Amino acid sequence: MASIKDLKKNINFVLSDVIEECYVSQLSGDDKNNAKIEKIIDEAIATFDDLITKVNEKNIENKNKHFKSVNADLESKVNKLLIKLEKLKI
Repeated sequence: MASIKDLKKNINFVLSDVIEECYVSQLSGDDKNNAKIEKIIDEAIATFDDLITKVNEKNIENKNKHFKSVNADLESKVNKLLIKLEKLKI
């Protein structure tokens, strides 16, 4: 694990990319999916808040293991969000 700062940046960049992809989908798609895409954006923002809160926890016994689990959690949640977005494009 590099650093807490890098982990926070990674969370920010990855979830920003998901939100950007949602906006691109809204602009290029039809209007019937806009409400569903807005929900995906809201989920991405909630995921960001949740992960940053986990990173900022103070009373952690094994920090390395904790940060690896946060990173794994980020990966799984982002994959779920992208799958939801991809289903709307079809």
